[in-house]
Amino acid sequence: YEPPQGEIETALARLWAELLGLERVGRHDHFFELGGHSLLAVRLLSRLSQALGVELPLRTLFAKPVLADLAASIVEELSRTGPQHLPAMVGGAREAPLVLSFAQQRLWFLAQLDETSTTYHMPLAWRLRGVLDRSAWQRSLDRVLARHEALRSIFVASQGKPRVEVLPPDAGLPVIEHDLQGMPDADEALLDLCQEEARTPFALARGPLIRGRLIRLSDEEHVFLLTQHHIVSDGWSLGVLGRELSQLYRAFEAGQDDPLPPLAIQYPDYAAWQRRWLSGERLSNQAQYWRNTLSGAPARLALPTDRPRPAQQSFAGASVPVVIDADLTRGLRRLSRQHGTTLFMTVLAAWAAVLSRLSGQDDIVIGVPTANRGRREIEELIGFFVNTLALRLDLSGEPSVAELLERTRRTALAAQEHQDLPFEQVVEIVQPPRRLDHTPVFQVMLAWQNNAAPAFDLPGLSVEAAADGFDQVKFDLELNLGEHGEAIAGTLGYATALFDQATIERQRGYLLALLRAMVADARQAVGRIGLLPAAERAYLLEELNRTAAAYPSEKCIHELFEAQVAKAPEAVAVVC
Repeated sequence: YEPPQGEIETALARLWAELLGLERVGRHDHFFELGGHSLLAVRLLSRLSQALGVELPLRTLFAKPVLADLAASIVEELSRTGPQHLPAMVGGAREAPLVLSFAQQRLWFLAQLDETSTTYHMPLAWRLRGVLDRSAWQRSLDRVLARHEALRSIFVASQGKPRVEVLPPDAGLPVIEHDLQGMPDADEALLDLCQEEARTPFALARGPLIRGRLIRLSDEEHVFLLTQHHIVSDGWSLGVLGRELSQLYRAFEAGQDDPLPPLAIQYPDYAAWQRRWLSGERLSNQAQYWRNTLSGAPARLALPTDRPRPAQQSFAGASVPVVIDADLTRGLRRLSRQHGTTLFMTVLAAWAAVLSRLSGQDDIVIGVPTANRGRREIEELIGFFVNTLALRLDLSGEPSVAELLERTRRTALAAQEHQDLPFEQVVEIVQPPRRLDHTPVFQVMLAWQNNAAPAFDLPGLSVEAAADGFDQVKFDLELNLGEHGEAIAGTLGYATALFDQATIERQRGYLLALLRAMVADARQAVGRIGLLPAAERAYLLEELNRTAAAYPSEKCIHELFEAQVAKAPEAVAVVC
């Protein structure tokens, strides 16, 4: 350890420590080895702009991940351009009517196509064990609703043009109560309630677009179901929700007042800022990047399916668990450090290679959600900020593992540097062929879960996730992974209209086999890595080719034909 030197290194070390949750950072420390990842990198660069007035591209951090080296790049940039500060997001007076964010506008449009759809529901289920103060719990829920205008937003339209209206702060979060204590079939009734709750549509024009159910199983055991529409919330918001509910419940249960500081801005302020900020040259540059990047991309990934694709996309889904054990995860971390990638980029490269082998295509587009929370002002807001990046990966020319990792790193960094343009605008710019049987631009997603699940700290209560019975997907395949201690774990979701569970389990095996091979030798060609387990290989190459069969070999073919005619003279012989 060597302490930071000079004003820039000291300021940079302070930002690293804050973002990475560390007590101290030295000048020789490596951002990614300390636990940094792509999302934290984006947040760091935003804070550098606000604190030091310097705008650095993401690739600079990946090229100079050591604190002293990055500080030197900042000094060089400041001496060349001087301080450059991003315009601040501010609350206050708003133009009427309130506008939707770009992301909200797309979801609103999709909701008009099917007003009964539950595809964009966010269902949560928590089992609460202990003595629940129901009054303090309801009061906490009501306060979270009052605190965040996003949760009180409704979406009304006149002449086909939507606008936002905000329900009053005292609207109250609706909670339906059920009492199942003493029922002989309580578990079955609980599952029915979970499924009923998740599949009950919201009315976007009436709201509120968040609701709950409190299910009593005994005096000291409850299940709480909370459902939000994605148009007012996202994955990051769940962490905010868990922290605020914990603080509020703890205070109200002890007879204290609301302990949360007031919010400086609200989601409608962000939506208005987004439309002002993403305009002019900035909008033109980002639009041109995506136009060039996705020009000529394949409209659909031709994966082999177990059933023909239905004429209209079905969102019914299921999932299988995916676990990358601690030993393989350590190998992947080592491989990532050697090639300047994050774990996400390394797994993305492997997933693209598997999809390429399955489809026979070397031009693969994978959707990747990004938190879009680079600005400090919006870190504590509940709302729909998440964006989606369409990453186009090139597997042509028989690249080695190392070459594919380099291509993937370049692709991911370039996309993240142009992540401000909402995906809905990317679709409008690219103008892909539109059909109801598949999603535009990409049909496979990889979601890397950097956000921890909602963590509760409730006095006298233990909280754990409960089954929610929600079985829908938005894409053909959805690989959801994240770091869990020393391992990587998650799920591989799939559209049940297209795939059987056994097929998805084989695909999971291919991914794990490819990852193990990548760790073993980064010089080998990706396309030559064997993916099939021994049993499947033997089945395909040997069992299916055992075509020998007993037949009357002493007769000629015309004699066999004549014998069949005599046996079944009325049967059809040939249809042309």
